[in-house]
Amino acid sequence: MPREIIQLQCNECKRRNYSNTKNKKTTTERLEFKKFCPFCRKHQPHRETK
Repeated sequence: MPREIIQLQCNECKRRNYSNTKNKKTTTERLEFKKFCPFCRKHQPHRETK
């Protein structure tokens, strides 16, 4: 199964707010999105965790 579920963590408060899927064969580096963090109450970069 090439697609795996990943967790996205806020870079500021370090809380895991979102989950997403990723194709491990085509995308080997960690994903990073700018998403809304409900704990910081603003848009922050969210990065993939292990």
